[in-house]
Amino acid sequence: MNTPVADGFRMPPEWARHERTWMAWPGPNLTFGEEGGEALTGARRAWAAVARAVRRFEPVTVVAGPGQSEAARALLGAGIDLVERPLDDAWMRDIGPTFLTDGQGRLAAADWVFNGWGGQEWARWDHDEKIGAEVAALAGARRYASSLVNEGGGLHIDGEGTVLLTETVQLDPGRNPGRTQREVEAEIHAHLGTTKAIWLPRGLAADYGQFGTRGHVDIVASFARPGTVLVHTQPDPDHPDHAICAETGKLLRAATDARGRRLEVVEVPAPTVIEVDGEPVDYSYINHYLCNDGVVLCGFDDPRDEEAAALFRRLFPGRTVTLVDARTIFAAGGGIHCITQQQPKA
Repeated sequence: MNTPVADGFRMPPEWARHERTWMAWPGPNLTFGEEGGEALTGARRAWAAVARAVRRFEPVTVVAGPGQSEAARALLGAGIDLVERPLDDAWMRDIGPTFLTDGQGRLAAADWVFNGWGGQEWARWDHDEKIGAEVAALAGARRYASSLVNEGGGLHIDGEGTVLLTETVQLDPGRNPGRTQREVEAEIHAHLGTTKAIWLPRGLAADYGQFGTRGHVDIVASFARPGTVLVHTQPDPDHPDHAICAETGKLLRAATDARGRRLEVVEVPAPTVIEVDGEPVDYSYINHYLCNDGVVLCGFDDPRDEEAAALFRRLFPGRTVTLVDARTIFAAGGGIHCITQQQPKA
């Protein structure tokens, strides 16, 4: 069986130019509650704010459930494309395809197996497991079906051969029982064009709660450019993430990338808010989204929001940094990166 890499395809880094961004529209489910309820209404407003922020920089297509386009249009406004497909949830980073290019004008897509973040009790994925193929078809991309249970939020690449993964995601018995680390790496490399995996031992503490992903890397660490990795840090020693972040930073400082370079690690402090309604939160600026000439950054109405925005302006001097309130998205289990998926220019 041909693999994307054998056919000349690879995943471009997120900072490469995009054709468009794909998102999914929140519908009634166990995450957001019933139609007309406060939680679902709030989620739709938050998703729409992100879509509008991204649309300032590039085209956006939102996939909505059957019969939901008209109501979605009222919040999204003009200039955003809508298509209808059956959905269970609204995390396009995880249910959508990972787009690939060959540098010669062709577009492909790695379509991972999706099983509700390891078959979690509350999750439903009868429709979402098909969205990768649906979006690939809508984009005109050649689809490569992988046998690996994986989500887009569970990986981050540097564009030069290095991929960040988490042991509690790709090696999760609920996702890939019996698969060895070497087997997982081989499947990842064959689909993304990477050659070296850096494994983090686990994700942030709150990501193991009811609606968590069990350790997605895109809330913990991300590449800003080849050789430079951003890492979430928790300054509060009483927060459970304090020790986790210290371990992650130490591991990344000791790591080398696919080209043998020692990584430059840039610490990104967490917001000052450490709990909501008595529960620890994993608010993180790492979960940002790079779009054409822009950075859409999670905001939390927090004193550190502007510090984070200033840091991202220094890291991405050619891009406009836009803060969008992400607290409602985090309450549902993710952030801005989790609800977006880039389609690179072929």
